[in-house]
Amino acid sequence: MAVSAIRGVACGRLPQFQFHHSRLQSSSLSPRSKRLLRDRSKGFTLFAQYSQAQDLFSSSRLQDSIQNLPKLVEDIVLTSINTGPRGALRLAQGIQAVIGVGSEWLADVSRSTNSSAGLPAELQLGLLSPIYLRRLFERMGATYIKLGQFIASAPTLFPQEYVEEFQKCFDRAPAVPFQEIQAILREELGRPIDSVYEYVDPTPLATASIAQVHSARLKGSREDVVIKVLKPGIEDILVADMNFVYVVARILEFLNPELSRTSLVGVVKDIRESMLEEVDFYKEAANIESFRRYLEVMGLTRQATAPKVYEYCSSKRVLTMERLYGVPLTDLDSISSLVPSPENSLITALNVWFGSLLACETFHADVHAGNLWLLRDGRIGFLDFGIVGRISPTTWAAMEVFLTSIATEEYESMASALIEMGATNKDIDTQAFAKDLEKIFSSIQDLDTEVVIATARERSTNATAVSANLVVDERQMNALFLDVVRVSNSYGLKFPREFALLMKQLLYFDRYTRLLAPNLNMLQDQRISIVSNRRSNYRDRSN
Repeated sequence: MAVSAIRGVACGRLPQFQFHHSRLQSSSLSPRSKRLLRDRSKGFTLFAQYSQAQDLFSSSRLQDSIQNLPKLVEDIVLTSINTGPRGALRLAQGIQAVIGVGSEWLADVSRSTNSSAGLPAELQLGLLSPIYLRRLFERMGATYIKLGQFIASAPTLFPQEYVEEFQKCFDRAPAVPFQEIQAILREELGRPIDSVYEYVDPTPLATASIAQVHSARLKGSREDVVIKVLKPGIEDILVADMNFVYVVARILEFLNPELSRTSLVGVVKDIRESMLEEVDFYKEAANIESFRRYLEVMGLTRQATAPKVYEYCSSKRVLTMERLYGVPLTDLDSISSLVPSPENSLITALNVWFGSLLACETFHADVHAGNLWLLRDGRIGFLDFGIVGRISPTTWAAMEVFLTSIATEEYESMASALIEMGATNKDIDTQAFAKDLEKIFSSIQDLDTEVVIATARERSTNATAVSANLVVDERQMNALFLDVVRVSNSYGLKFPREFALLMKQLLYFDRYTRLLAPNLNMLQDQRISIVSNRRSNYRDRSN
């Protein structure tokens, strides 16, 4: 989940000045409008294929459709029963949202028709264009915002224009009134709030599309905690929405069996499962405890930690956790005041995270600066286990080769590793693929890096504090990965979602490296361990 949770030390907003900003645009990316027109002519990966059902009534396909019809009807009926009356309410809300965004599109079309420039490509696509689809998702609320975030985080599954546009779904969500949060706490705890907590801060530390986080203090022990509360009605809305999306996917695959090759229903099931896990805090608590056990068994508790979960005041909709105090890994000035070597702290974070990939049932799949901290005691704090990934040993073996080839610039090995991970029935020219990858990675060191210098004056001492921060450009990080996916797709490769999750985390770590240890090569440094036998070692020690 994208709750940038458990804010420990809140700093005032400081005046910011750009210190250095070197910008290099990737030559492999054409202008947005040209890409839209190009992709429109080729057919979008998921959307344009819907129109390819013209041969539905050929004799063989008609026979297959008749055979599959009972299963489709059964799926629709069972899904409708599972959805219940909430489906009718969401349908009405959906119609209202479509009318609203449709009115915006018509107004934009009207303005464009009066222009000599003609109708832009994004308007020609109607409500299926990235910008209007994103607006529709935002009007539809939490589930579709989460779906938009999934699209933004899955460049292996969705067209580039959609991935870029849906980055905007990561913006701050509106807060739920504290009175509603109190009502949920009373219901979930089954007793008065003041019998469990000494106090709960009514101002949220963080809020996102499906949950809200408040600071609190436990009664009796007086321990500082944070309470993560599921927003009211979110689970019902999610079930109704995802059931509707599933039915649409099933109908589309029935009308056009060619879509089954894109695993459209499989993608929807994956999204649904991921979202349902995020709204079940029992599962997030299990993810945290699994990670804490891994740290304990591997003897890493002095190097890293994750928040302790207080089970007696947690439930499926409420998660009470130890409050950790620290700073994000992008706050260079604060990090330098806490530890003598920021580089060593980064190496610790890398080793702990790499070790968890196979040692834990799940790995932390959202290590942005809000979720990866240097704590006051010098340990690395891993926060917010709402988004996790699962990786098979086979995929990780190919991933290791891929990472090693990046460090050694052996592009044929890189191409072979990607072919091993990608699902394809084609015979691929490995050498040609390797040359295309080399064009992308040869410019990786020239990625835009922006360091922001922030200053603040302490009123009591009149002293001036200066801190440096690396601005992490989410769109730019995705641009590199999108290039890899785009080239791979041109060779018929389709990667598992876990590959996208892993790559995104590595791009986060690459940015931390540029700030905290610019001379460190995280894929070649002997102090960083990337090995395949962690799971067996972990099992041996835990037995």
